[in-house]
Amino acid sequence: MSVLDLTEREGVWLRRYGPAVDSGLSLVCFPHAGAAASAWQPLTAHVAPPLDMLAVQYPGRQDRRREPVRTRVEVLADEVTAVLLPLAGQRPMALFGHSMGATLAYEVSLRLQAEGVEPVALIVSGRRAPSTYRDDRIHLRDDHGLVDAIRSLGGTDLRVLDDDEMVQMILPAVRGDYTAIETYRAVPNTAVHCPLIVLNGTEDPQVTRQEAEAWREHTTAACTVRWFPGGHFYLNGLLPQVAQAVIAGLGVTSSTTTRV
Repeated sequence: MSVLDLTEREGVWLRRYGPAVDSGLSLVCFPHAGAAASAWQPLTAHVAPPLDMLAVQYPGRQDRRREPVRTRVEVLADEVTAVLLPLAGQRPMALFGHSMGATLAYEVSLRLQAEGVEPVALIVSGRRAPSTYRDDRIHLRDDHGLVDAIRSLGGTDLRVLDDDEMVQMILPAVRGDYTAIETYRAVPNTAVHCPLIVLNGTEDPQVTRQEAEAWREHTTAACTVRWFPGGHFYLNGLLPQVAQAVIAGLGVTSSTTTRV
């Protein structure tokens, strides 16, 4: 199968941080709240090859900072789906999202499924199942409260959070993303038809074991739940292990791609 080339429009939404891989399977990664596509760059060295890895660049950050941040998951999911549809028709695709990105990847999977090009697998990390609910209102806090919330999760470089100018640059995206994920409500009784791989940190305050197991209700196929030592951003310190779990879960070798 040939290398997947991105059109100009697709290049606005998608980033490839390594060489294009002629692998037969694309792994599309969705960042957490407030993050840019570059948050996934460190994983590239561990999965490409065998996977052709792409990361989604949301509006309102880095080179898209002048665009308005989307404050509804559903709106962002519609836009990402429109970009991925042509690509999903060219080669098999798996989706991988962390935190807010997990919910967004789920919603995009549902939309692709409705168009007849469902992913070969959905991988969700650091996020409770869509059917579970917490009355979180972090997006309503003042700037200091929002920064405190980010700091408590431990996934952002403290040099950024201690720099007032940098904080003012990232806060609009952070607040917009938190608004989107905290006001999101899943449509009841929805499920993907592809296999689901659920990854979490054992010390993550954002996801209980019950909330993680509830993902099983959101697929009609197999669901695997795995735990790694660490907190909400456990994967930052365990990239080789996470990559191994993803590659093994997808049943990928350097020359072939199979369903989970």
